[in-house]
Amino acid sequence: MSKVLIIGAGGVGTVVAHKCAINSSVFTEIMLASRTKSKCDKIAADIEEMHGVKIATAQVDADNVPELVNLIRSFGPKLVINVALPYQDLTIMDACLETGVHYLDTANYEPKDVAKFEYSWQWAYQDRFKEAGLMALLGCGFDPGVTQVYTAYAAKHHFDEMHYLDIVDCNAGDHGKAFATNFNPEINIREITQPGRYWENGEWVEIPPMSIHKPIEYPNIGPRESYVLYHEELESLVKNFPTLKRARFWMTFGQQYITHLQVLQNVGMTSIVPIQFQGQDIVPLEFLKAVLPAPDSLGENYTGETSIGCQIKGIKDGKEKTYYVWNNCSHAEAYKEVKSQAVSYTTGVPAMIGAMLMLTNEEWLKPGVFNVEELNPDPFMDLLNKHGLPWNEKVNVELPHEY
Repeated sequence: MSKVLIIGAGGVGTVVAHKCAINSSVFTEIMLASRTKSKCDKIAADIEEMHGVKIATAQVDADNVPELVNLIRSFGPKLVINVALPYQDLTIMDACLETGVHYLDTANYEPKDVAKFEYSWQWAYQDRFKEAGLMALLGCGFDPGVTQVYTAYAAKHHFDEMHYLDIVDCNAGDHGKAFATNFNPEINIREITQPGRYWENGEWVEIPPMSIHKPIEYPNIGPRESYVLYHEELESLVKNFPTLKRARFWMTFGQQYITHLQVLQNVGMTSIVPIQFQGQDIVPLEFLKAVLPAPDSLGENYTGETSIGCQIKGIKDGKEKTYYVWNNCSHAEAYKEVKSQAVSYTTGVPAMIGAMLMLTNEEWLKPGVFNVEELNPDPFMDLLNKHGLPWNEKVNVELPHEY
């Protein structure tokens, strides 16, 4: 018997709730909570209609530790799955510590007033979780998340030393909107408008935003212009795999998206600095978020697919070796199964898998704060194939990046 509390009712929360309900033999009782209970109720109604499973719903302010503590104590879950905003990671971790409950999230903490995301704040909880006999699993989405599982799997089965890692992320879907983001617009735009960074020869190299780009060939999709960004999993990967000489993260953007983003930046709409408007402070990016399409509204009629993977070069048995592991996910198929688009699906399914492993696999439940690459990748890779994100691999093929 395992109760789970899911906090967050956006696109990813929708997927996590559906997938937990589909696997009700593991997740025997489910509660979905959000600041807006009506969103939870709508998702719960869809789940009952589609999967014949009833889940509970609740209202909670995830910025408020006492509210979180009261909800956790009243429901009594074994695990909290945090798919709310990254700003709320620490308050939810605090509430889990106070109530003696395990914790999982899909994105690392970032302070609301500074567009800076790193693991230091959450890694600082290591001793508190360990002493409490609780586990916190960080960044268990796709990227971060599965990309780290892929890397750990490659390190375990394919390499003696990994030297070069490129994480490549393509969304080749079409939602028919002039401009929209596939996950929270505020978080998405903060992420891509920051300076890029990648790891090379033992140090971080910082570059102007979107300044390094090139076409990359994606399976079943073809070449797409891809840009080097800083992405949070790089921080933990270079820490846990010290033989890496270089690690980069690439993401595709269409020209229409880039043009819209440049215009919005030029007129100040991506700023997180408050301005005075009609006698009150507003944050331009928060206002922009309010007028853009909600990511969980993009699923219906979304065509095309995503392709996310890891391209690695290193040494095995004294010889150079390359390895490419990836998943392609259809927007239409994701919507058919859980009423959500593939970007939310690829984040929500790994969160469910991580939760499933914490609840059923002793090897995946231990006291402390962990990134997913620190755990055995094999059971996770097996469950990806069983729960909608099958992976493909190629060994010793020419990779499309210069080394």
